[in-house]
Amino acid sequence: MGINRSRENSEAMLDSNLKASANINGKLSLILPARNEEANLPRVLGRCIEVLNETLPDWEIIVVNDGSQDKTGEIAEGFAARDSRIRVIHHPRNLGYGSAWRSGFAAAHGQYIMCMDSDGQFDIGDISLLLPYVNHYDIVAGYRTKRQDPAHRKVNAAIFHLAAKLLFGIHLKDIDCGFKIFRASLIKSLPLKAPGALINLEIFSFAKLRKASIIEVGVHHYPRTAGVSTGAKPSVVLQAMAEILLLRLRVWKERIKVSPLVGAGAAIGALFAVLGIATRARNRTRKERH
Repeated sequence: MGINRSRENSEAMLDSNLKASANINGKLSLILPARNEEANLPRVLGRCIEVLNETLPDWEIIVVNDGSQDKTGEIAEGFAARDSRIRVIHHPRNLGYGSAWRSGFAAAHGQYIMCMDSDGQFDIGDISLLLPYVNHYDIVAGYRTKRQDPAHRKVNAAIFHLAAKLLFGIHLKDIDCGFKIFRASLIKSLPLKAPGALINLEIFSFAKLRKASIIEVGVHHYPRTAGVSTGAKPSVVLQAMAEILLLRLRVWKERIKVSPLVGAGAAIGALFAVLGIATRARNRTRKERH
């Protein structure tokens, strides 16, 4: 089964079989990437423990401290000392969002792996919206029904989604939403290398080649109340754009292994897509100047 188109109102479309399958068949590993989130992590972790205790019989939390310079690591270790289901991975320096996810994937013991940002912009309570689909899809991806981000972040996201559609043929509402559940056997089999924000596109690109089943479910998104986001820094955006081209090459090589003719056609299509993205980006820049 290929990528499934998004559903506008996931709850309304639940049939009786899905409603009966809110409990997953296995353990859930929740990965929380965190960098300088001392102001948010205590509240986020406390809420996660509360909801998971009420929702699932078997779970674990893996906090990936990605080179934080504040007390994020100490706070995480404090929670781990009080609850054996919580573990902490420390990166000695900032390795990036994608690296944090990959560290979590490698350490996870669950049959299902969930990723959620630790900045407080998501509520773990929305896991109840995703769980009914987990036994039926390889990836259950949240999409922000109303994104609570500054305008410049929304512009960056629009350009990123355009690249995903033109270069990779991925048509999803919210590729980089930080609220997803993966089947562990799938996610651990993908050749993931992205160190930064491109990790989501990388996952969907290789999942598409594996013909993984994917569904998007609407979740809430809240304004950041503490801490500083790094995802919109020019350096991060430029790095992501460079990684997109390298990823396209990797996907093309993978497709050639499967079908040489299809791979060659994809390469030609990618060339025209790159030219189209460059033209649109140039036009957008001109409009902003005027």
